[in-house]
Amino acid sequence: MNITLQPGETKIDTWTILYVPPKGGKFNGKLTVTNQRLLYDAKFDVSAKGILEEFVFVKWGSEGFLEINKADIGSVEVQKSLFSKKCIVTLKDGSRHVFDYGALNVDKCAAAIQS
Repeated sequence: MNITLQPGETKIDTWTILYVPPKGGKFNGKLTVTNQRLLYDAKFDVSAKGILEEFVFVKWGSEGFLEINKADIGSVEVQKSLFSKKCIVTLKDGSRHVFDYGALNVDKCAAAIQS
């Protein structure tokens, strides 16, 4: 994913991770975290519904691209079970955005989102 950084913005890291939007579905793609934003480039829908347009809730830069400003984040929570490590981002409007790293450790991703 080619990202245009804003003035004063620096890239922290990128993860290939599943994204579950507030209204359902599940997308595989790349999450890039900067010091100002979360940028998610959905490669393909892995849910049964499979229609990306239905899940638009936050600002979309283009079809399959999600942008969340860190200033809009209310809280970040990590949930762990044996085969599922999730970072749940709740925005100030109450919407919940779930980034699921499967069995891999999601702590570095959560720390980047919180920083």
